[in-house]
Amino acid sequence: MAGNKSYTIVEYFGGDDGYRCGYCKNEKGNFSHGMWSHTMTVQDYQDLIDRGWRRSGKYVYKPIMNKTCCPQYTIRCHVLKFQPSKSHKKILKKMSKFISKGELPTGQDDGEPMDSVCGEEGPRELSKVCHAEMKCVAITDIQKEVAECPTITEAQKEVADAAPTGSESSRKDPVSVPDGRTTVTAPKPGMGADPSRPPCRKAKDLRKERRLQKEQMRQHADGVSSIVSPTPPTPTQTNQTKTLEDFINESLPDNFSHCLEVRLVRSSPPSPQFKASFDASYQVYKLYQMAIHKDPPDKPSECQFRRFLCDSPLEAEYSPDGPEVGYGSFHQQYWLDGRIVAVGVIDILPTCVSSVYLYYHPEFASLSLGSYSALREIAFTRQMQKQSPKLSYYYLGFYIHSCPKMRYKGQYRPSDLLCPETYVWLPIERCLPQLENSRYARFNQDPDAGDARVLKDVNRALVLYRRAVMPYAAYSRKRKGSSDETEVQQYASLVGQDCAERILLYRA
Repeated sequence: MAGNKSYTIVEYFGGDDGYRCGYCKNEKGNFSHGMWSHTMTVQDYQDLIDRGWRRSGKYVYKPIMNKTCCPQYTIRCHVLKFQPSKSHKKILKKMSKFISKGELPTGQDDGEPMDSVCGEEGPRELSKVCHAEMKCVAITDIQKEVAECPTITEAQKEVADAAPTGSESSRKDPVSVPDGRTTVTAPKPGMGADPSRPPCRKAKDLRKERRLQKEQMRQHADGVSSIVSPTPPTPTQTNQTKTLEDFINESLPDNFSHCLEVRLVRSSPPSPQFKASFDASYQVYKLYQMAIHKDPPDKPSECQFRRFLCDSPLEAEYSPDGPEVGYGSFHQQYWLDGRIVAVGVIDILPTCVSSVYLYYHPEFASLSLGSYSALREIAFTRQMQKQSPKLSYYYLGFYIHSCPKMRYKGQYRPSDLLCPETYVWLPIERCLPQLENSRYARFNQDPDAGDARVLKDVNRALVLYRRAVMPYAAYSRKRKGSSDETEVQQYASLVGQDCAERILLYRA
């Protein structure tokens, strides 16, 4: 962010070969472009996911929408306008009943599978990725040198009109303290019968607020990095619509049999809290993969867990106008009575919180933790938006209309789908009729509209070659007779002109 001199370094793999689809089980019908990202700034990743890319660990992929068997459309929710549906309220009440009375609901989960990024998207490129890591054994040294490489300044002068993304200024939320912990403050005085006194409050609300305060004081003493607590409700008129936070607070009753905490820990680079809870988190993941995805006991290995759910190319970045916890990759851990029962893997980016994956202990599958965690992540995004006004979207990954089990993501309204050709956002209500008629659809109905960041000059794309940064034009002069122009052209077209002029494409 501001004052940051980091650079994104990627290797592009192309996307010619079909592989097994985790949704329709077609053995050769899934097609996507792929890149291995050695390091990536949060702004570059924000721009990439706004062009249909998505990460699984350090592997970043983009479905070939008009070719793949199950087109995957990027979906985002407007968190400030979000209101829980009847089914969402039912899930929150189910959690409230469990916490208060200790009774697990009978029956199975509502059947909301999370994206199979671990099982399907990553492993197909493992051989290429491992080769790339061996081939670029000196990449760490390169990263250290890149920031001070004089060639970068010269290269950027050659692409001088590539302007960096600006950032809006914002005021910090006064209820947050520097370590990222959210504190509970008393509601602001309102106008009652006596203007000099606050309005009367229900005893239930007062008890709930005192309980939250005591809980957070206890957690502070325990040294937890960040507790994600719903904002205490302010006095509201009885005729006002309840907010998501109101419903979440109601799901945490005064008299309870269980204690549920949501903790935010930075996963990359790993914080002390992440390291301390790693083994417990991995064991939950292993149980989840075996029970939900029917993996054999030896498949959910620790190496796989680290590669796809812990490793991240995103750097920890901080900005004066950003959230106090900073940007980057995190695990949002759900602790029940002192043990981890679920983990949401998320990225905090300049304009959104992006959901990566969720796994949970199979014992609690009937609590609909997929939907519950999404509601908590929406509430968390709203909390972050108070600190950074431009951070106002929650990205749910991909919406896959051709797979009925993945349509649940469209229930978080209002939401938009990304047009796969013009990369503009359109309300999901306008897109669904097209998807009923065809698996692949261009949502933008303006026939003259195009990609605003379309590639105009591949020669301006930045290349990292022999520890030097240069425009592709200079690289091609050095590598006379090079046969990679088609590949570089394809890569630059997929990331767009702006990103091509910022991201360093590694060339051996």
